[in-house]
Amino acid sequence: MANFFTSDLHFGHQNIIAYTSRPYASVDEMNLDLIVRYNSVVTSDDVVYLLGDVCMGKLDDSLALISLLNGTKYLIPGNHDRMFGVTGNKYRNAIARYIDAGFADVLSNQIRDDFGFGTATLCHFPPSGDTAESDRYDEHRPQMPPHGLLLHGHTHGAWRKRGRCIDVGVDANGGYPLSADDIADLAAMGDHVPARIF
Repeated sequence: MANFFTSDLHFGHQNIIAYTSRPYASVDEMNLDLIVRYNSVVTSDDVVYLLGDVCMGKLDDSLALISLLNGTKYLIPGNHDRMFGVTGNKYRNAIARYIDAGFADVLSNQIRDDFGFGTATLCHFPPSGDTAESDRYDEHRPQMPPHGLLLHGHTHGAWRKRGRCIDVGVDANGGYPLSADDIADLAAMGDHVPARIF
């Protein structure tokens, strides 16, 4: 069993192709290729932390793809996940839909643990940095931990590593999830590592 980390698949999101220069002619081609890349490194015995923005478009169609992904999957919600920013029954109903689709659980906005390469905080957002002109969702952004790494998504390949922040999103990592060994290798690199494009 190994731990893997990824983010920002955006299943079903046509506009993300042009927005992030993903090399696909259609959303169906993108969905299929991301599933193939994911399953080429993740086995059914592995644990995967998806750091948000998994599905867009028609939710039922996008969520149906979750069952095609290998491993035991945990979601840390991002700003495009349906439980983000809602409360009460809507929150519980959204979580239930994601679990019914194949997630083992939907975790809190951020978690901190030892994942096999040292202590890390997992959150959809970095402490700063965005794809817009200014940072959004300030109330959901973590403080930089005093030690260890912060794994995140949201920036769609603006960097792969910046200081102790590592973008585990598909746009920063050639479409692939990162293993704990990949994270350890990145942690040993310099402070600024550019995205690995598709």
